[in-house]
Formats: sequence, C-alpha cells, structure tokens
Amino acid sequence: MEQYMLAFWIVMLVAFVIIEALTAQLATIWFAVGSVAALIAQISGAQVWLQWTIFVAVSAVVVIATRPLVKKITKQKAMPTNADRCIGATAVVTEKIDNVAGKGAVKVNGIEWSARSESGNIIEPDTTVTVIRIDGVKLIVS
Repeated sequence: MEQYMLAFWIVMLVAFVIIEALTAQLATIWFAVGSVAALIAQISGAQVWLQWTIFVAVSAVVVIATRPLVKKITKQKAMPTNADRCIGATAVVTEKIDNVAGKGAVKVNGIEWSARSESGNIIEPDTTVTVIRIDGVKLIVS
C-alpha cells in the first residue's frame, strides 16, 4: 500500500488544483496544500496513517489561518438596484393601502408601486408615507 501512496498524493494534488481552477472561489486550495505536505511526508518515508494525519492537520490549519482573509478579499459588494433607491424615500399613497384586502399603491420618484402597510393599518390615498423596505415587488411603507 505504501508504494501506491506517492501516486495517490500526486493524483490528489492534481485533482484539487484542477477543481480549484474550475471554480470561481477558493474551494480546494487548502486541500492541495495538505496534499503537498502529505506528499513530502510520504517521500520522507512516513507511514500511511501519519501521511493522512499530516494531510488533515495541514489542511485544517491552512483553512483556519486563511479563510477569513480569503472571504474578505473575495467578498462581492452588493450592487444597489434602482429599486433600492426607494428605501427611505417619501411616497404618496395613490390607492388605499389595505393589507387584508391585498390592495394599495404608492408613487415614489415618479414610479407607481404596489404597497403594503408595515403596521397593517389602512392608509388612505394622498397620505405621505416613508418606504421602509422592499418585499418582492411591493414597497412596505409606514
């Protein structure tokens, strides 16, 4: 079995590098580093159980040491949409807002939106409200 471990660790290293190359985020690079450590241990004559221990330990240490940094670097910034600009804006009720009846509309920034009341209260037309959040395609107002 020990004679096959050299080939095994090389195959594992290549597989992890290929998987890493095919993914958009760092997913297996830590295991590639662990494979290199286990390969070095195998070349040095370590027993199979020690090679596996080194693989697991090095992979875990590399994950723990680098994952927060990698997450920070690869974190995608949220791209605000035009709809997000409505949050916090003042709107005018154009159709009576009644959550129970599932009706209501407001006009904000020149665009009419379906709307629901945050509190559940009925809001009459021509009332000025503030957009609290967006729920699907409806503005939640108060």
